[in-house]
Amino acid sequence: MSDPQRTTQPAIADSELKRMLDATVALVREVAQREIMPRFLRVSHSQRKDDGSVCSEADVAAQHFLVDRLKRIRPCPLIGEEMTQAVQEASWQEGRSDDLGLWCIDPIDGTTNFINGLPFFAVSIAWMQARRARLAVTYNPITDEMFYAREDHGAYLNGRRLPLRQVNADIQRAVGGVDFKRIPKHLADQIAVNPPFYSQRNFGSSTLDWCNLAAGRLDLYLHGGQMLWDYAAGSLILREAGGHMCTLENDDYEADDVWRRPVIAALHPAVFAAWRNWVRQNNTPPASI
Repeated sequence: MSDPQRTTQPAIADSELKRMLDATVALVREVAQREIMPRFLRVSHSQRKDDGSVCSEADVAAQHFLVDRLKRIRPCPLIGEEMTQAVQEASWQEGRSDDLGLWCIDPIDGTTNFINGLPFFAVSIAWMQARRARLAVTYNPITDEMFYAREDHGAYLNGRRLPLRQVNADIQRAVGGVDFKRIPKHLADQIAVNPPFYSQRNFGSSTLDWCNLAAGRLDLYLHGGQMLWDYAAGSLILREAGGHMCTLENDDYEADDVWRRPVIAALHPAVFAAWRNWVRQNNTPPASI
C-alpha cells in the first residue's frame, strides 16, 4: 500500500473533539461489556488470517458493533482491522478528505491473549485527520483501565493525567517494551545479548504497550512494524503524555509508511536519544567475511 503526502489539518472546534472523545469513551466501555467480555474464556472458534494473525468471533462482533455506533458519533469513513485490505485502502482514500476525517479501530488488540485467557488485551479507537490522530481511546476491560487523549489536551488514565510517575532519565535503569516480531535478526540478537537498558518486557498487545509507556510503566519501546490500527491511538496518547517517537530510519514518525510502521519511542528525551542512537547503530548488519 502506498500513501500520498500529508496535508494541513483543517480547523475543528475543540468542543466538537471533546464531544466525540466523551462519546467514544462511553462506546468503548459498552462494546466491551456487550460483545467482548461475555465471550472471554468462551470463544468457540477462531481463524488465522492471511498475515498470520488470529481473529475470533469476538473480534468480528465487536467490530460490527463499533462500525455502526461510531458513524453515529461522526459520520465518516472507517478502517477496522478485520476488514479486507481492499476495503481498508478504499476507506483510507475516502477519509483523506480534510472535512471528513477517519475512524481507525482495533476491536480486540491482543486476540491471542484473549483466546488463551490472558488478561492483557484492549479495544482501541482513534479519529484521524490528514494522517494524524486527533483523539484516541484504548481500554483494557479486565483492569477497567481507560486511556484517552485528544490533541493538545494531554493524556489520561481514568481521569489521572499521564505519566503516572516521575520519568526515568537513565537508559541503564530503563524498563523496555520490546516486541521481537519483525525486528531484523542482527538487531534482535544485540538486544537479547547486550541491551543498553535494565530489563525487557513484552505483553502481546501493541495498543497497551503504547499506553504503558505513556503511563511510565515502561521507559522505552521498540516494535519492528505495526499496522495503522496498532499505533493510531497509542501514538497520540504517548505524544500527549510528553513522549518521543521515531522510526528505524525516519526522525519524523508521522512521515513514515502509514500501513506498516516501525517505532522507536521513550518518555524522557535523554532516554529517547540514547535508545534511538543505540537501535540505529545496531541495526546495521555485520559485514560478511
